[in-house]
Amino acid sequence: MRLHDALDQIAEIRQQVGRAVVYRGLRSSSVAVSAALAWAGAAAQPWLVPDPMLSMRRYLTLWFVVAVGSVLAAAWAMVQRARLSGSKLEREQALEVVERLSPVLGAGAWLTVVLALWAREQVWMLPGLWAVLFGLGVLSMRRMLPRPMMAVGMWYLASGLACLAWAQGAWALSSVAMASTFGIGQALAAGVLFWTLERPASEHAHD
Repeated sequence: MRLHDALDQIAEIRQQVGRAVVYRGLRSSSVAVSAALAWAGAAAQPWLVPDPMLSMRRYLTLWFVVAVGSVLAAAWAMVQRARLSGSKLEREQALEVVERLSPVLGAGAWLTVVLALWAREQVWMLPGLWAVLFGLGVLSMRRMLPRPMMAVGMWYLASGLACLAWAQGAWALSSVAMASTFGIGQALAAGVLFWTLERPASEHAHD
């Protein structure tokens, strides 16, 4: 039993250390791709979906493609980082990121399905709800990310609430709401990751 208890304590210590160490698997380049996709989606929406409330399927398809592209870009960066580092701690951190974000992404997906199928008159709330959920996901990783990323999480919360307050009526499902929320938010996140995690390393390499 003592050996078993010791192993449990070691595992717990490793878990605590993993939570205290900043995760470096999220790269500014992959987050910048996500920002570019958000801006591209917002630019394409007026052409592809002139009236989102009358073309709900097209609207949801457009932003589903953007979301999948963003997730794949981040996942690719995380997998590459874990594979190249060969660190067990790196893999454990990557899995924790997935565990923390999966409920948020799942809730956003199911919320979309429920509103689209059974509460279409409330679909205008989706951009705001997506932003609020994503902001909560970022804040849930506050111990794993650089401190300035908390400002990004707060940006998503504030932007989501602003969308719920004003992006309705004629502005419902507006491409401006998505660009100003996710386009700017992901660009801010990419800047924070580069400035706090990547820029110091590159400067050190030149010294």
